[in-house]
Parts: sequence; structure tokens; C-alpha cells
Amino acid sequence: MVQAEREHWKTRAGFIAAAAGSAIGLGNIWRFPYIAGRYGGGAFVLVYILLLIFVGYPVMNSELLLGRKTQKNPVGAFKMLAPGKPWVIVGFMGVLAGFIILSYYSVVAGWALSYILKSGTYMAAGSDIGNIFVISISSTFGGIFWHTLFMLLTIGIVYGGIEKGIERWSKILMPVLLILLIILVIRSVTLPGAAEGLAFYLKPDFSKFSGEGFLAALGQVFFTLSLGMGCMITYGSYLKKNEDLPLNAKYVVGADTLVALLAGFVIFPAVFAFGLEPTTGPGLTFITLPAVFLQMGLAGHVFGSIFFILLTIAALTSAISLLEVVAAYFIDENKWNRKKATIVMGIAIWFLGIFPSLGYSTLSTVKVIGGRDILDSFDFFANNILLPLGGLLIAIFIGWFWGTDKALEEANQGANTKLSTSYSFLIKYVVPIAVFIVFLNSIGILR
Repeated sequence: MVQAEREHWKTRAGFIAAAAGSAIGLGNIWRFPYIAGRYGGGAFVLVYILLLIFVGYPVMNSELLLGRKTQKNPVGAFKMLAPGKPWVIVGFMGVLAGFIILSYYSVVAGWALSYILKSGTYMAAGSDIGNIFVISISSTFGGIFWHTLFMLLTIGIVYGGIEKGIERWSKILMPVLLILLIILVIRSVTLPGAAEGLAFYLKPDFSKFSGEGFLAALGQVFFTLSLGMGCMITYGSYLKKNEDLPLNAKYVVGADTLVALLAGFVIFPAVFAFGLEPTTGPGLTFITLPAVFLQMGLAGHVFGSIFFILLTIAALTSAISLLEVVAAYFIDENKWNRKKATIVMGIAIWFLGIFPSLGYSTLSTVKVIGGRDILDSFDFFANNILLPLGGLLIAIFIGWFWGTDKALEEANQGANTKLSTSYSFLIKYVVPIAVFIVFLNSIGILR
């Protein structure tokens, strides 16, 4: 069978929109604000930015260059660069991570999708606003319905291919996301009493920061940049050889950081303006923020819907990259066509997602890893084990097996923005040590 010619990104803007979309997701708008709130606001933000520069950016370049060098999915990339060696396991870990993460990611994204239409419900709930969220996630039919609808959107975009599907929709969705985010920032920072929230967010208070906060910041870097899950290797494989890879990586990391920071400007001023608690964890998005919209009066309907449209778009741009990782594996390695790979694996991921969806209703008594419910167990296995371990092994592979000289040669091919030799030091020493510490913490060995 003759394999079809590999697809490529049509434009640099298309690649940046798609890769930034992969990085920009629930991790920026749902996860980043509540973690920042938990670990001291500005202090967490400062450490997070430093870790993006010295850990996130080198690993981002590493994954992109592996993909562009081989023009393969994560499994095929390691097969090509280390034939007959066990490094291929790292590729399989990336594909598995994409499969598992999307299964429960779609469930959470389904909650956001449902909340676009629920402004009337939570605006009328008053002090019982928390019950709306509990009812939403514990509805057997509702949970599966919104999970299904979100997966259908994801499958539809990936089905269209790189240029006509992922690139086209990323170039539409990302500007819309940015516009909606800016509208919400303007509304939030102009609320009476917003100054206290801005001070909390921007002024570092290291008395509230801890070693645990450092580890949380480093873990957030991997989660938000889609590192260790094969997304950037896969997207890098669709890059042409004359693309300025280090510059593209800077744009992607910069866009991801910008959206995360803007999300903080949306949430913290509003939360403080209405005297609510910024450290309420995941409920910050689905309970605390609707309480903010409730207190805005009639305008709360509008801004509430805008926020959850924003959240859904961010989730969708990440979801398509996760499905693409899995589909690309079957296209490259099993010689499936794109339509078959997208539909079959999309349905398989959807089916797996039914279990975390039912984890708050029919299967609420089922506990899996360490007493965690199904969704939290999926999240723990993917984000605490597969992602840091995948990032660690990629750094070791490039730094100590394949070689940083080869990596620099590939990364700097066609580049005006050259990676310097500092990349070699970071990828050989700084990244492995930092990620290994996070991995030990994430599995409970180091506290």
C-alpha cells in the first residue's frame, strides 16, 4: 500500500494558532487561576514564568524538533531515531496519555459547554449556586450528553485533516478566544473593588509560597504546554524543514503564557470585588465565578455566557491536538486513512470517557487510585505519572542518548532565531533534575 504524502501546515500563522491552541486549554483558564490563588498569587506567577523559560521552552523545542526531524508520530519518531531500542516506549506513553487525558478532558469540557446555556439557572439559584454544579456533574444523562457533544465537535475538526480541519479552525477559534478574553478582562478590572484582586495577583508574597507551590508551578508548566503527551511531537511532524522552529516555540510559549496571565486578570479582580475566596480550588470556575456573575445583575447573563464560551473554545483547541496524537499513530503505523483513524479512535475515547462521566452519579461509589474517584484517578495517572515521566525521558533521550549536537542542528535548520548552547545545559541537567523532583512529588515519594 502506498502511503499518502504527509500533510503539512500551510502557513506559520496556522501552525502557531494550532500549537498555541493545543497549549491553551482548561489548564490556562480553569487550572492556572485556582493554583495561583492557592499558592500566593503573584509569587506563584513569578516562579511559574521563570520555569516556563528555563524548563518549558527547552522541552517545547525538544518535542517539536523530534517531530520535524522524523516527520512521524511519537512512536514512529523514537522508532526512527533509536531503532530496536526501548525508547519507543516513550512514544507509546505519549499516545496513551493523549488517549486517557482526552477521555476525561471531554467530560470537564462538557460541563463548560453546558454552562453556556445555564446563566439563567445559576442567576436564579442565589445562595444555592453550588448545588447547580453538583446537579450538573451528577446527572447521568446530562453528563454523557455534553461529553458526547464535545467529542463530536472534536472529531469533526480532526476529521478535516491538518490544513482544512485543525489549521482552519484554529485560525478562527484562537482570535475569537483572545477577543472574548479581553472583553472579560476589561469588565473585571473596572469593577469597584478590583484593585485588591490585582494586588493579590501581581504583588509577590513569598510568605504564602512554599516548596509545594514550586512543584505545583512546574507541574502546571507541563500540563499547560501539552508537554510529555505527544502533542508537540505530532504537531512538529507537520512542520516543513525551512520553518524557524525556535521562534515558533517562543510564539507558542508566549501565547500560552499570555492567555494564562489574562485569565488571572479576569478572575482575581472579580472574585475580590465581590468578597469571595480566591483559593477555592477547581470550584473557582464552576461555583465562585457564577456567584460573581450573579452579583453583576442583568449583565451577569451576558458575561457568564461569554466566559463559558471562552472556556469551551480553549478546551476544544486542546482536545483536537489530543485526538490528533492518537489518530496520527494509527495513520502512520497502521496505515489507516485519516477518516477511519479519527472516527474509530474518537469513538473509543468517547466510550472510555463515559466512566469518568458516570463517576459522579451511577459509579460514584467506585474508587480507583488511592481512594480517588474515576475522573481524579484518570487525571492522577496521566498528569502525575505519564506527563512528567514522558518529559523526563525525552530530556534524557536528547541530552544523553541522541545528543544535543544533533538536536541543535535540527532545531537551528532554517532558523534565524538560533538555539544557543545553553539549551544543551538546560536539557541535560536542569530539566531532568527539575522534572524528576516533580515526578517524585507527584507519586507521593517526596513531599
